[in-house]
Amino acid sequence: MTASDGAPPEDYPAVLARLTEVPEGSFRTVRYGSLPEQFGEYWPGGDGAAVVLIHGGYWRRRYRLDLMRLLSADLNARGYAVWNIEYRRMDMPGGGWPGTFDDVSAAVDAVTDLDDGAIDPARVALVGHSAGGHLALWAAHAAAASGRRLSPAVVVSLAGVCDLVTGARLDLSNGAVRELLGGGPDELPEVYRQADPMALVPLGVPQLVVHGTADEDVPIELSRRYAEAAGPEAALLTLPDADHMDMISPDSAAWPQIAAELTRLLPPVR
Repeated sequence: MTASDGAPPEDYPAVLARLTEVPEGSFRTVRYGSLPEQFGEYWPGGDGAAVVLIHGGYWRRRYRLDLMRLLSADLNARGYAVWNIEYRRMDMPGGGWPGTFDDVSAAVDAVTDLDDGAIDPARVALVGHSAGGHLALWAAHAAAASGRRLSPAVVVSLAGVCDLVTGARLDLSNGAVRELLGGGPDELPEVYRQADPMALVPLGVPQLVVHGTADEDVPIELSRRYAEAAGPEAALLTLPDADHMDMISPDSAAWPQIAAELTRLLPPVR
C-alpha cells in the first residue's frame, strides 16, 4: 500500500508519481490552519533536528506536497524529523501574493509545536525545491525579520526560482512569476521588494544553493545570480548533468551530494 492524500493518481505522470509512494503510516497529517490547504505531513524522529520541506511546481495547484514524500522518507532515515508542508497555490482561492506566503510562514512557525515542542527551534533546516526553493529563502528572511522563536540553522534551495525579477522577465513557465505576484516588476516594484530573495539579502542564515547543469525547467543562472548577490552567506553547489527532478529523487546521483552537505551544515545527532 502507499500513502495517499486522496488525489487521483492520474494527476501525475509516472516519473512524478513514483516520488509519492511510501508505506502507509509513514507520517501523520497535522493542520496548521483552518483552510483546506493548511496542513503538513509530519515524520517524527531525530533528536530535535528537523527539516521543513517546501514543494515546488511553479506555485500551481497541480503540484502538491506528495512530490516530497520519498525525500521525506530519506531524510527521516538519516535522523531528522521532517515537516512536509502544503500551502495555497496561486491558482487557488486566497493563493498568490500574499496568501501563499502567509501560509508558508505559518507552516514554518508551526514546526516548533510538533511533538509537544521536542523540535529545537535553533536546529531546523528549510529545504525547498523549485518554487519551494524561492519560498524557503523568503521564509528564512520572514522568520528573522519577525523575531519569532524559530531561527533556521540553514536554508537549502534546490533548483530554486531565486530571482523573481529575472524569472518574470524570462516569462518562466508561461508567466508564473507575474501570476504569483499579480504583475511584473515594473508594475509592482514594492511587491517584488518584499517577495524576491534577491531583494532580501543578506538573510542572516547560512544557505546552500543547489542547481544541476541539465535543468530545463529553472535556468541555473537564477541560482548563480542569487548566490553571487548573497555573498558569503550562500554556497553554490553546481551538479554536472543533474536535471530538475534529480534534486528531489533519492535514487539520483545528485541527492547523496546534497544530503552530505545538509548533514554537514545541520548534523542530525548532537
